[in-house]
Amino acid sequence: MFARGRRFFAVAVAAVCMVLIGPSTPSGALVSEPLPLPVGAAKDIVPGRVMTWNICNPCGSAQNLGRAADIATYAPQVVGLQEACVRDVEEIRAYLKTFYGLTYRVEYGSVLRNWGRCGGLPWRAGGYGQAILSAAPMTDPVTVEYPDGGSEDRGYLAVTTSVGGRPVRVFNTHLAQRQQESFREKQVAVFAKAVARHERTIVLGDFNAVPDAPELAPMWSLATDADPRCRPAADADCGTTTDWYSKFDYIFLRGFDARTHAVHASAYSDHHQFRADLEPVRQP
Repeated sequence: MFARGRRFFAVAVAAVCMVLIGPSTPSGALVSEPLPLPVGAAKDIVPGRVMTWNICNPCGSAQNLGRAADIATYAPQVVGLQEACVRDVEEIRAYLKTFYGLTYRVEYGSVLRNWGRCGGLPWRAGGYGQAILSAAPMTDPVTVEYPDGGSEDRGYLAVTTSVGGRPVRVFNTHLAQRQQESFREKQVAVFAKAVARHERTIVLGDFNAVPDAPELAPMWSLATDADPRCRPAADADCGTTTDWYSKFDYIFLRGFDARTHAVHASAYSDHHQFRADLEPVRQP
């Protein structure tokens, strides 16, 4: 009777611990086999290539191996991730290095601590927000939380790194949800002021707004999108970046031109990977 009680207690404690740890698996539980990459995948980090990707939905660690394979296929020099749990990014980086030989440094711009979403303990929850992966060193990281995120805390992360051999300030942001235009308007006002301080910038992010949305006007006055056909006009030819056929994801550029760009759908998110190969603007 007592032995059975002890076993029941041990099982119960284990179950409670699993609930408290949450859905994201620590990097110590990595799978042992990589996913194969498609024909034509990059062999190494591609200099000057950048990518933005909202990785959540589906969320959770079950997607991390596939996310790593998707990133490794194109091997950008810089990747901006949104809706990113720290534990998930740790796993993705480990897979990229162990299975695909790609080493990325990381800076986190967490604006929310949530154990139900990101694991950890209720009093020591995992971080959630933005992350930037870079093959080159990063300096001067700054994380800013917007004064009002809407239905969920939102903010931006900025770092200084090197892209295509040039120093550049890289921003990564995630704005308020689709139906919350008034919140996005206030957030863009804060964000655009920070971007405007730098002549050479790369802005990555999920703006949750189509190109001709009024709240994006301050961004268009500062920068151009990596897709040269995409403009803040209702008749612009902007490619979609989500499963619901909207352009929400942007690579805004100041001091850089995009030689090429592409959008890639993924089974591991309802947002597509948006990438571009950049070169510095030539001075006259």
